[in-house]
Amino acid sequence: MAAPTPDTTPAPARNRIQLPSRGDLRRDVPASIVVFLVALPLSLGIAVASGAPVMAGLIAAAVGGIVAGSLGGSPLQVSGPAAGLTVIVAGLIEQFGWQATCAITVAAGVLQILLGISRVGRAALAISPVVVHAMLAGIGITIVLQQLHVVLGSEPGSNAFDNIASIPASLSAVNPQALGLGLVVIAVLLFWKKLPRSFRQLPGQLAAVVLATLLSLAWGNSVERIALDGSLLEAVSAPVLPQGTWGAIGIGVLTMALIASVESLLSAVAVDKMQSGPRTNFNRELFGQGAANVTSGMLGGLPVTGVIVRSATNVEAGARTRSSAILHGVWILLFSVFLAPVLMMIPQSVLAGLLVIIGVQLVKWAHIKTALRTGDFLVYAVTVALVVFANLLEGVLVGLALAVLLVLVRVVRSSIRAVRLEDGAGSSFWKVEIEGSCSFLTLPRLNRTLYSIPAGAHVTVVIEADFVDLSVFESVGAWRAQHEATGGTVTVEDHGTFPLEGAADGAPKRWISRSSLSSGLAPWKRWQTFAAPDDAAGSPGPAGPHTLPVLRGVQNYHLRNAALVRHDTEPLAQGQDPSTLFLTCVDSRIVPNVITSSGPGDLFTVRNVGNAVARSGRDLSFEAALEFAVEKLHVSTITVCGHSNCGAMQALLATDSDVEHDGGGQPVGKWLGGLRESREALAAGHPVGRDAAAAGYCEADQLALVNVAVQLDRLAAHPRLRRRIEDGSLSLVGLFYDLSTANVLHLSSTGFLRLDPVP
Repeated sequence: MAAPTPDTTPAPARNRIQLPSRGDLRRDVPASIVVFLVALPLSLGIAVASGAPVMAGLIAAAVGGIVAGSLGGSPLQVSGPAAGLTVIVAGLIEQFGWQATCAITVAAGVLQILLGISRVGRAALAISPVVVHAMLAGIGITIVLQQLHVVLGSEPGSNAFDNIASIPASLSAVNPQALGLGLVVIAVLLFWKKLPRSFRQLPGQLAAVVLATLLSLAWGNSVERIALDGSLLEAVSAPVLPQGTWGAIGIGVLTMALIASVESLLSAVAVDKMQSGPRTNFNRELFGQGAANVTSGMLGGLPVTGVIVRSATNVEAGARTRSSAILHGVWILLFSVFLAPVLMMIPQSVLAGLLVIIGVQLVKWAHIKTALRTGDFLVYAVTVALVVFANLLEGVLVGLALAVLLVLVRVVRSSIRAVRLEDGAGSSFWKVEIEGSCSFLTLPRLNRTLYSIPAGAHVTVVIEADFVDLSVFESVGAWRAQHEATGGTVTVEDHGTFPLEGAADGAPKRWISRSSLSSGLAPWKRWQTFAAPDDAAGSPGPAGPHTLPVLRGVQNYHLRNAALVRHDTEPLAQGQDPSTLFLTCVDSRIVPNVITSSGPGDLFTVRNVGNAVARSGRDLSFEAALEFAVEKLHVSTITVCGHSNCGAMQALLATDSDVEHDGGGQPVGKWLGGLRESREALAAGHPVGRDAAAAGYCEADQLALVNVAVQLDRLAAHPRLRRRIEDGSLSLVGLFYDLSTANVLHLSSTGFLRLDPVP
């Protein structure tokens, strides 16, 4: 799964509280007012739904904003009372009473602080993104179902079923004034982004609430407005130790702490996905949430969690730092104490219209399309349904369980198939391909496939497994013994990262020590030691004897790679159009297509001893290739590639100059005579040689690097190439392959004065 981006900010920078800049405050202050306007009715409604004093919701909202906002690890998350704890709080109040529930809230906060100190918060990163997206969508749908009734001027139901069932009744008893105000808010928010930029300096949410509230003044008491009973200061009360069995109290503390922690961390993960600023420090967030719950419980407030609705509003309103969350708590505190009459002017349908838009925005079509495309839609749909019709915790837990189950199914799934092939000599054989993770769960398909092969047939079993357990090893062995007893032959080609025989050597595990052997990257000497040499004594397989490495390689190519390469070679069957003439040494350790990530049709390759551009007339083979590449194929690049530990360079350094002059009558000596210019350039202090010496290269490698530069100079002076080089239609590139590191160095084309590692 795709996890959210890890928090890589250094610890001191993450934990230090920094004062916001003036520019940040210009965005944070308006955003905090918008969040305050959203948090106020939510806090009151949650308090009523929980059976707690109404002002307890405002206490929790103020504490969540100020304490959790200051100490928490998520800069843009806004905390306060949340709907996810409503049922739990209501049950605790009924069982223990309100003040005892406050004591349980304090204890739950202490437990959260301990969880934060123990550094378990990063476990929140192990959450499937589809579950987080579905949680957001479920919350959004729940909000829309609830607030739709308020927009119509009716009371929302206690759950999604009630809200859906009562829609006809709310429509028949619609309050036109309330509906009009709600539609005004919705219209303003929908069209706000289309207004000129000068208007959009003011947050659309704030503009919509202010405009609709002013319009509502003409209707007086015909619309229901926010109602406050008593003052905030009068609601402050100390907690009382609960009376009852300590087991029930402990369960209440544990349940509240876990749900509050999970909801806060899930909300923080979601907030990180909504913005590109600093990531959440999850352990610090747990500590901040715990401190807020201790404070809220001590003052007689509801439990506090990170709330996705307020957090999403905060992000949408343009908040930049944690100042917005803190200030929203300050506004709740000040307005609740001093300006309650102003708050009571705001119609509930106005805030409901705002919440409807927020709820709709939480359901993103892009997330649905992603779930459909990746095969995770079942997880998405089930999570959304349970969040809406059950509760947040059940929806997330079931969604995570489904996501884990889906991962298990995908991980243990393997591909098993058998095909009948012709070997080119009129005979046929069967090829069985086994790929993926092979455990006892694959035995039904494995046995059905193996035993479907006719008796007496020649069979090649190609295994590409990253996990094999003993049951698969024994099943393949039993079938092989039975098939060979009927006159058939079985050859096992084991190319996976986990060998079949390894299942009998110990507990099954995933191996990563064997890379893609026999894929074209690993040499014969490596991968053929892992391929069981069933025909080592010369026994015929489906394609006859193939004990020679080159024949085993060809057979492996036909079994594994021919079908893949065919897709690229078919269009090239009628002609070639390479872009590069690639001149390199004949050394067997240089594989041009591997070090250039190229394939069929990309490189027009010429190889000779020491990757030399011979003087005109001395090497007709190279001249012919050069003529064909430049004039017929119209290549745009000529590359000269040397390499470390080159035998030609070592021989050139060791060759006596007198013998070298005529080559001693030997072909190698005569050929090396054409490379004397490179040795002389090194001795004369060629810039590339000086740079190579400074970089610590041995003398032979210094000569190899200088030799590449000299050959490029020869190409640049070649009469056949000079015009195209001057008009820019042909480029010259120098490369050097360091065998000890497998790195390729690029020799600068500007006088070859430095060595540049290729990025």
